[in-house]
Amino acid sequence: MAKSKHYYIRKSHRWLGFLLGIQFLMWTIGGLYFSWNNIDEIHGDHEKKHPTLFPSNIALISPTVAVNNIKQKHPIDSVISIQLIDILDKPYYQIQCITAVHSSNKHEMHKMIHLANAENVVIRNALTKKEAIEVAKRRFNSDGVLKSVEYLTSTNPHHEYRENPLPAYAITFDHPTNTTVYVASEMGTVQKFRNNKWRIFDFLWMLHTMDYKGRDNFGNILLRIFSVFGLFTVASGFVLFFISSKTFKRSN
Repeated sequence: MAKSKHYYIRKSHRWLGFLLGIQFLMWTIGGLYFSWNNIDEIHGDHEKKHPTLFPSNIALISPTVAVNNIKQKHPIDSVISIQLIDILDKPYYQIQCITAVHSSNKHEMHKMIHLANAENVVIRNALTKKEAIEVAKRRFNSDGVLKSVEYLTSTNPHHEYRENPLPAYAITFDHPTNTTVYVASEMGTVQKFRNNKWRIFDFLWMLHTMDYKGRDNFGNILLRIFSVFGLFTVASGFVLFFISSKTFKRSN
């Protein structure tokens, strides 16, 4: 006996509903976590001390002098930004610039970062491990004991410090939040705070975006496929509702 179209619609709806139901459950769990937690706590804002402010009468040398000093040792084609920052209570110019590298086969642009003392324009090297630890301690609003220090020169797409300036020191404190402070050694500044709440957020965000390669691509092919499946599931549900209703049956 030939099976009716109702059978095939119900069977498709059932299996699509099962597959999508798992993902819908992940979306719901993620949505609950996102909405029931303070985003500032996830970002670790409550653990950050305010950065040092310099007095208005501070004597600074023009950053142009610092750029000229850098040019004596490193060629500079263009300047991206110049920012006044604090490194262990001393003012520094953080100068980001681009240098062109020419070869027989290619032409490349390299981004470089230099740190110049804003009071005497002396160029300094990247932060040492000891300096990075001290910078992290001064920005971390807790008396947590130092737990570990890791020097990062690369990260994978799932690392909690992915797509952020490198090299960097990952400085973890023995604290209930298990907070890691990331200090970019060449930039001389704290870049990110990562704690347990953020790590849970990041994992659920991966399930939410369905980007299992890099976590942050909201337009990946898997998410698009599930979106289409979701549309078919909803459409088949409406079809089943109407063809199963008594009104529809009487009219036929």
